[in-house]
Amino acid sequence: MSAADKFLYVDRNMVNNPLAQADWATKKLVWVPSERLGFEAGSVKEERGDECVVELADSGKKIRVNKDDIQKMNPPKFSKVEDMAELTCLNEASVLHNLKERYYSGLIYTYSGLFCVVINPYKNLPIYSEEIVDMYKGKKRHEMPPHIYAITDTAYRSMMQDREDQSILCTGESGAGKTENTKKVIQYLAHVASSHKTKKDQNSSILSHGELEKQLLQANPILEAFGNAKTVKNDNSSRFGKFIRINFDVNGYIVGANIETYLLEKSRAIRQAKDERTFHIFYYMLTGAGDKLRNELLLENYNNYRFLSNGNVTIPGQQDKDLFQETLEAMKIMSIPEDEQIGMLKVVSSVLQLGNMTFKKERHTDQASMPDNTTAQKVSHLMGMNVTDFTRAILSPRIKVGRDYVQKAQTQEQAEFAVEALAKATYERMFRWLVMRINKALDKTKRQGASFIGILDIAGFEIFELNSFEQLCINYTNEKLQQLFNHTMFILEQEEYQREGIEWSFIDFGLDLQPCIDLIEKPANPPGILALLDEECWFPKATDKSFVEKVGQEQGTHSKFSKPKKLKDEADFSIIHYAGKVDYKADEWLMKNMDPLNDNVATLLNTSTDKFVSELWKDVDRIVGLDKVSGMSEPGAFKTRKGMFRTVGQLYKEQLSKLMATLRNTNPNFVRCIIPNHEKKAGKLDPHLVLDQLRCNGVLEGIRICRQGFPNRIVFQEFRQRYEILTPNAIPKGFMDGKQACVLMIKSLELDPNLYRIGQSKVFFRAGVLAHLEEERDMKITDIIISFQAWCRGYVARKAFSKRQQQLTAMKVIQRNCAAYLKLRNWQWWRLFTKVKPLLQVSRQEEEMLAKDEELVKVKEKHLYAEEQLRDMEEKQQQLSAEKMALQEQLQAETELCAEAEEMRARLAAKKQELEEILHDLEARVEEEEERASHLVSEKKKMQQNISDLEQQLDEEEAARQKLQLEKVTMESKMKKIEEDVMVLDDQNNKLNKEKKLMEERISEFTTNLAEEEEKSKSLQKLKNKHEAMITDLEDRLRREEKQRQEVEKNRRKLEGDFTDTHDQIAELQAQIAELRAQLAKKEEELQAALARIEEEAAQKNLAQKKIRELEAQLSELQEDLELERQSRVKAEKHRRDLGEELEALKTELEDTLDSTAAQQELRSKRETEVAHLKKTLDDEAKVHEQQLFEMRQKHSQAFEELNEQLEQAKRNKVSMEKAKQALESERNELAIEIQTLSQGKGDSEHRRKKAESQVQELQLKHSESERQRLELAEKFSKSQAELEHVTIILSDLEGKSIKAVKDCSTVESQLQDVQELLQEETRQKLSQSTRVRQLEEDHNSLREQLEEEEEAKRNVEKQLLMVQAQLAEFKKKVEQDAGCLESAEEGKKRIQRDLEGTNQRLEEKCAAFEKLDKTKTRLQQELDDMIVDQDHLRQIVSNLEKKQKKFDQMLAEEKNISARYAEERDRAEGEAREKDTRALALTRELEELKDKKEDLERINKLLRAEMDDLVSSKDDVGKNVHDLEKAKRAMEQQLEEAKTQVEELEDELQCTEDAKLRLEVNMQAMKAQYERDLAGRDEMGEDKKRALVKQVREMEMELEDERKQRCAAVASRKKLELDLKELEAGIDMANKNRDEALKQLKKLQAQMKELFRELEDTRMSREEILAQSKETEKKLKGMEADMLQMQEELAAAERAKRQAQQERDELQDEINNGTSKNAQVVEERRRLEARIAQLEEELEEEQCNTELTNDRLKKSMLQTDQMNVELAAERSGAQRVEGARSQLERQNKELKLKLQELEGTVKSKYKANMAALEAKIIQLEEQLDMETRERQAATKMVRRTEKKLKEVILQVDDERRNTEQQKDQADKLNSRMKQLKRQLEEAEEEAQRANANRRKLQRELEDATESADAMNREVTTLKNKLRRGDLPFTIRRTIPRAGPESDEESEPKSETSEPKPE
Repeated sequence: MSAADKFLYVDRNMVNNPLAQADWATKKLVWVPSERLGFEAGSVKEERGDECVVELADSGKKIRVNKDDIQKMNPPKFSKVEDMAELTCLNEASVLHNLKERYYSGLIYTYSGLFCVVINPYKNLPIYSEEIVDMYKGKKRHEMPPHIYAITDTAYRSMMQDREDQSILCTGESGAGKTENTKKVIQYLAHVASSHKTKKDQNSSILSHGELEKQLLQANPILEAFGNAKTVKNDNSSRFGKFIRINFDVNGYIVGANIETYLLEKSRAIRQAKDERTFHIFYYMLTGAGDKLRNELLLENYNNYRFLSNGNVTIPGQQDKDLFQETLEAMKIMSIPEDEQIGMLKVVSSVLQLGNMTFKKERHTDQASMPDNTTAQKVSHLMGMNVTDFTRAILSPRIKVGRDYVQKAQTQEQAEFAVEALAKATYERMFRWLVMRINKALDKTKRQGASFIGILDIAGFEIFELNSFEQLCINYTNEKLQQLFNHTMFILEQEEYQREGIEWSFIDFGLDLQPCIDLIEKPANPPGILALLDEECWFPKATDKSFVEKVGQEQGTHSKFSKPKKLKDEADFSIIHYAGKVDYKADEWLMKNMDPLNDNVATLLNTSTDKFVSELWKDVDRIVGLDKVSGMSEPGAFKTRKGMFRTVGQLYKEQLSKLMATLRNTNPNFVRCIIPNHEKKAGKLDPHLVLDQLRCNGVLEGIRICRQGFPNRIVFQEFRQRYEILTPNAIPKGFMDGKQACVLMIKSLELDPNLYRIGQSKVFFRAGVLAHLEEERDMKITDIIISFQAWCRGYVARKAFSKRQQQLTAMKVIQRNCAAYLKLRNWQWWRLFTKVKPLLQVSRQEEEMLAKDEELVKVKEKHLYAEEQLRDMEEKQQQLSAEKMALQEQLQAETELCAEAEEMRARLAAKKQELEEILHDLEARVEEEEERASHLVSEKKKMQQNISDLEQQLDEEEAARQKLQLEKVTMESKMKKIEEDVMVLDDQNNKLNKEKKLMEERISEFTTNLAEEEEKSKSLQKLKNKHEAMITDLEDRLRREEKQRQEVEKNRRKLEGDFTDTHDQIAELQAQIAELRAQLAKKEEELQAALARIEEEAAQKNLAQKKIRELEAQLSELQEDLELERQSRVKAEKHRRDLGEELEALKTELEDTLDSTAAQQELRSKRETEVAHLKKTLDDEAKVHEQQLFEMRQKHSQAFEELNEQLEQAKRNKVSMEKAKQALESERNELAIEIQTLSQGKGDSEHRRKKAESQVQELQLKHSESERQRLELAEKFSKSQAELEHVTIILSDLEGKSIKAVKDCSTVESQLQDVQELLQEETRQKLSQSTRVRQLEEDHNSLREQLEEEEEAKRNVEKQLLMVQAQLAEFKKKVEQDAGCLESAEEGKKRIQRDLEGTNQRLEEKCAAFEKLDKTKTRLQQELDDMIVDQDHLRQIVSNLEKKQKKFDQMLAEEKNISARYAEERDRAEGEAREKDTRALALTRELEELKDKKEDLERINKLLRAEMDDLVSSKDDVGKNVHDLEKAKRAMEQQLEEAKTQVEELEDELQCTEDAKLRLEVNMQAMKAQYERDLAGRDEMGEDKKRALVKQVREMEMELEDERKQRCAAVASRKKLELDLKELEAGIDMANKNRDEALKQLKKLQAQMKELFRELEDTRMSREEILAQSKETEKKLKGMEADMLQMQEELAAAERAKRQAQQERDELQDEINNGTSKNAQVVEERRRLEARIAQLEEELEEEQCNTELTNDRLKKSMLQTDQMNVELAAERSGAQRVEGARSQLERQNKELKLKLQELEGTVKSKYKANMAALEAKIIQLEEQLDMETRERQAATKMVRRTEKKLKEVILQVDDERRNTEQQKDQADKLNSRMKQLKRQLEEAEEEAQRANANRRKLQRELEDATESADAMNREVTTLKNKLRRGDLPFTIRRTIPRAGPESDEESEPKSETSEPKPE
């Protein structure tokens, strides 16, 4: 198999394993659900009712599983099957297993019925080469293994055969491989259907050979560069959908292409998630651009761009620089000119630069400003704009208000939003332009496309935790595509069955997606989500919340729509799609749908100097401007441009409908891409992930319909034409109907009736039947062709045979004639005959006649040919002359037509100019007429408004009366509410008293605790005195504890676990405490608010009385102003005389109406009298009511003053107590910290002292050992001299042993080396053991210190536990009090919950039963389907087997004969193999023996060579005698022995030096210890304190055992605490529920308040209308204006106060940030200290704890600041409301003034009687004004409260500053201690250096001694040599130094001459 075949073909040898088949059959293997693997294989052991006992195959574990959950397993022969429709058991487990097995063996493509499943391999496979393309070209689907090429080829072939448009739909998740597969489809089509293989088209002479295909392939890299990006799931994820349409001509060659894109993710251009990239082109440009291009595009570094959120994120295996060059080359191939390329890159660079634009908020206003406009200059340079215009357009754009344009200042947020929107829009427009440009390049051929293949690459279903507008669009697309899939696969199939009249029961697969699609896209009745979204976009005050509410109202009852069940859910609504339930969050949906832009900037870009940019922004009219988004007050102006732009939803809907229309007109081919895992790992498959995707894609349903239905169908005529060859004699001769013929054919084919159905026009077959028929047809055709070929070959052979026979006969004749000639050639008569025969003329006449006949025939043929040519030429001449005449006529006609056309053109041009002039005139007239019409319409409207106002006034009077009654009712309800509030305040007061008592009890407890602690301290002092005597006992116990260290470590681990648990519990408790404190604070604030309200009401009443007096004074002023205004009105009436005629007509109409309303006026007069009576009664009641209110208020004020005094006293006490508590806690913490530091310091000092002592002792020992070594060396030296003398005597005796020594020398040397290595290893081990001993000692000390720390921590925890218990008790009491109030509500709730639970349980039981029934039903259905399929398969197999059996019998007989032959040959081969084995063994033995002999010989040879070398080295080759040789041997032996002795001596010396080295180290340590003792002597005072602390530590160690006993009790108490905690949690849950209920009530109250506000606004409107009807109202209006001015001043003052508060808040935040930076510095210092000195880790840990505490405090302060920010925002919103109300009042005032001027004359005569009633109403309205002023005062008080809270926050920040200063002091102390320790370390290092110097001296002495010893050894050797010669006396030999080797050699012959005789 080749490399590619491994990834295409299945290895059937592995699949057809008989062992696996037997295992499957015997074990009853099934699939069982598994959480880890999806499904696991197991064998059924037992069946118990509905359950089965299954043994898992992998682990052998037995589990119980419900029968419905078990799924059948296919036989092993079906493993890795290419088409999953062939599986006998079709279920999720089998499909998953098949895909998994294929994926693990490298087979990524699998057929699933009619479509292909692709799993991403995450690596490059060699299955996309040109060889494989050629392999799949023109092949049928079943002939080749599954591949994307096979799908493409079937689509291409069906397009060519059926002339039907095709589509290939690639769907799947991001990262599943959709884009790669689309690339492969285009690659295949470009290779198969390229036109450059044939001749070049004459029309498209511009294109070179294959340029269109090259461009089609190069379009993809360009789109990838601009539209793809790196995501978490995929390194090259396409962030847009595309539909590539490739057009083909009639011959099947590519003519052109077109690309449509959908939903570009343009938000990625401005921000990206973590580890993700923006579009590739940004990175390509920044890395690949040269210096010149960088300067031109103003490019910077990656980190300088804000829009590149993650900087330079690289993709492994991808070079951005190379890819940039590739994209530029692709653009060149696409024939995009260079100026357009640079224009695109400029746009990309400008998008990056837009992100760097920064805006700041101005100090006194919310207006945004641009402090630095360098980036704006860069952007304007790149885009071709003016900088000032650009900045003005962003900071203060012109917005249309009504008919006028106004410049509106933008806030910082608005400016930033505008810039981001501009960046997104520019990139999107550039991308659209690029796609358009590519389409233009691909569609430039003039050939007509006959049909096309469309390739859809679009994102699959997306389900995140929270989904936005983009996910809705994607999921909507997938719903439509799945509906298309279902429509083609299920519905259309079954409809065709019904049309054809086939017996078919309609199967409902439950995949009707229309309801879900209607929910999204339905335009009306009820409108869908997209329609509602578009509708909300037209309302100026619409928000995302209002949209969600509207969707809930319209679609709340829809089956596919659901609302969030809980209030806490983040999702706004859910849609039940076919792939599952998806939660949607509707944040910024309106903005995303409208996609608004700054239209000022858009117009600037439209008029840009850069041609490319201006072309991008040419459709400025379609933009949604800022005036749409800003919420205009005039809806009319908004609706005028309704048709001017369309929303994103509308555009996408239109695009999708077009796409679906094109797809429906094509024959779809589905490719389902599946992502195997999210880690991007090759060879890994997550089963649950794959199962979810299979369910989403409808894979199983597709296989099932393919199996149950009849996917293959063929028309009768085609079936008869194609397969009649299989049934040659079935159809009789003559005409026969196609259906009858097909029935006869199928009968003769003997097909199973279940495998086919005969319809009205087609024959339908099940999957695989047509393939079987095709195989049989191919076999039949091959048989026919073989027989035809055989017949042809036989005919040719027979012809050749006959030819050979004729040749044989001819040869025989020739031979016969030759033999006759040979006989007759010498005969004389024959010679005469041969000479006479040619002379005879009779024989020649026949030959001449034949020749003449042949010449005649040739001449006749030539004559006929010439006549034919003549005729042809004449005909051609006639044709040409006729054509010439026709052309001349045409020419004349065309010239005449040209002349006429030119005349017509001139006339038309003249007419055009005239018409244009007329048009301009008409347009001017139309504009004038429109202006006149608008003026007239506006005047008409004004008159109609006047009439309507007059009519409304009557109705409003009646409404006013009703409102007065309603106000009376509301006032009574308000009184009741106030009384209830008073009751609530009394309850709160009681609660506060109780809390006060609790605080007093806590104070008493604290005092008792203090007294107990003092007693404990006294007892500790006594214990201290006792424990001083027990120090010796403790030292003994310490030794025992060293043995028990392991047990202690185990206990320590347990304690650590317990400690973590307790720590977590404490944290939870602290959080609960914080929540309860927050609730307390809220309650206190509510109390204060209530008190403040009471005070404010009293103050407001006084202010109202003052204002009444002021208003009366202002009324007189207003009357004077009225007279002035009347004079101005007279002047205005003069201007209106032009419109007099229309006014008179209207007045006549009015008089008619007034006549008709005379009766109504009488009725009104009666009603007015009744109203006057009612008002009088109401006034009396109101006065009484006011008196009662006044008395009640006095009482309440007195009560509240008393409460206030009590509260203030309680607060003062509380504050003092808290301060005292904090002071005590801080003192206690400081003391504990000091104790810890002292104990740690003491432990450290003792540790150092011990170390120093040990070092001093070691140094002393080393010193003494070095002295001993020196003495021993001296003794050895003297001994060596004596031994030398002794050696000279023994030398003569050792000469005989020299021969043996030579042989043993080699062995001794090897042993010596081994011994030396062992020595080195031993020394290393000694050193390592010594280091280990030291490490163990240090570990022991550190463990002891850790134990002490843990004990201290344990004590602290116990103290904290006691505190928490006390707090818990207090909170329990509070919770009990709260619970008492809520018991009744809880009981009711519990009853409802019980009922609900009962009903839910019943429902769940029914649901469970229903699900079980469904499961059993589906299981049985699946089993039935599988059984039917099995039956069909078996029938087919039986028929095939019967046919094959006959062949098999023949094959068997042949194979038996062959096997017999093979058996004989095998026996022979085995016999020969045995003989060869025996021979091989014998030969190997001989070889081994020979090798041994060879080795022995080599050894002997080496020895002999060594002897030879010795002999040769002796220099006397000639005349040496045996005696000399013996002497030489003896000398060699002596040298050997000397060498041995020297080696031994060297070993001894080595050991001595090592001992000396160790002694020196000991001495060094001893010296260090002495030095540290001296240091300790200097600091005696410090040591005394440390000793006292050590004693305390030892006492604490004694208490450890007691505490261990107490631990059990602590564990028990912990359990109790846990129980209490659970109870508290339950209580807190109840409190939370109550809080939720209270929130609901609050919301209801807020709704009521809103209703009241609306009523108030109505009353204000009525008041203002009434004021317009009288003279006195004008004076009051002026008073109101004065009041408004005061309000404005007060508002300005409030805003100043707010700004001051904001400034203070900013300063506080700066201080907090400084604090955090300081804390960071402290942490950094701590880390440095840890790195330098390991001993100070404990102190640094304490610092960490302190920093954590400060961080917690800082977090709290940050939370408080956030709360303050929220309150400030609320106040801002209140101020904005007030401003809005003020602006409304101003507008109403203006309107009222206008109405007054118009209605004065008409109203005077009618409404004099109503003045008294109106005055009463005015009084009521003044009271309402008073209420409003009170509310304003309340707002000011809220501001004061916020200021108070700010002050409290400032105090907290001061406290935190103090804490940080304390930490700084501690850090300084630590630094000083560090410096001291450093000094000590430096001194110790100096001592160590001195000791090292001493050690070096000793080493030098040692080295000198060794050198002297070496010198002595040399002398000894020289003396030995000379002694051998024997020519010198002993005394002289000592003095002679050692000579070189030459002197030795020279001296040897001399010694021979002397010949000394040894004794």
